[in-house]
Amino acid sequence: MRGSAEAHELVAPGSLDAVLELLALEPGQWTPIAGGTELMVAFSAGRLNAPKLVSLWGIPDLRFIETTVESVAIGAGATFLDLRADTVLAAELPLLARASSWIGSIANQSRATIGGNLVNASPAADSSPALLAYDAEIELVSVRGRRRIAYREFHTGYKQNAMAADELMYAVHVPRRFARHRQYLRKVGTRRAMAVAKVALGATALLERGVVREMRLGAASLTPFPTRLYRTEAALVDQPVTRETVRAAREALLGEVRPIDDIRSTVEYRRRVAANLLEEFLLELRQERAQS
Repeated sequence: MRGSAEAHELVAPGSLDAVLELLALEPGQWTPIAGGTELMVAFSAGRLNAPKLVSLWGIPDLRFIETTVESVAIGAGATFLDLRADTVLAAELPLLARASSWIGSIANQSRATIGGNLVNASPAADSSPALLAYDAEIELVSVRGRRRIAYREFHTGYKQNAMAADELMYAVHVPRRFARHRQYLRKVGTRRAMAVAKVALGATALLERGVVREMRLGAASLTPFPTRLYRTEAALVDQPVTRETVRAAREALLGEVRPIDDIRSTVEYRRRVAANLLEEFLLELRQERAQS
């Protein structure tokens, strides 16, 4: 069954203020659409349950990348091609730049926005592990004002988030303080490109004299929504990277993740691969320490 354009109303107010006024006037009635790379797939399949659509495409207040001394602010309307082209991201936040290259084809990357990727809330979202590992914040906006929340608190359940019915994602804020951190990002899929992740893991770690002082682990396709692996992190913080620590971290991860069986993979495969990715990162840390 294919979608019918007659079943949907689409408006394009053209400014952020006008969009926010519309959302405030009829909270929960309007579905924002930016690049449309997810919603148009649902439309084509006849699964788009959104009779009223408001376009965000082309609103300059949402499409920007701004760098300050402390952070990089990425507008929700910035495309993944924008992210790939940014020199600060490439130099200081390479995990996010790399994840941006995973978003479908170049054509997809020129339309898909970071805001849409996060609000869509797929458990396999490509940008999520990097943003979780970087301790990013989400800025939300409405006619009532603006507020920020930690990205690790943004997803509240499968396809659910902390946004109110009249709110819009305005920007993602990523700290610029990871120059001394070891960084890691791996995605395992059916193909090297244009494939949904079976498992993905992002990590940042700060070591001092071989001891883990900070550890952040962001996972995709291992729980009902992109999430930090807090129990696994706790098994590593203030520990030297030894074989025993690696084994303890693997056990913590296996006790923490909750993957599912689906058409792309199985629970057991996802669990085993996730543990192997974690071990790969930790062994890289151990090897770097031995060579330093």
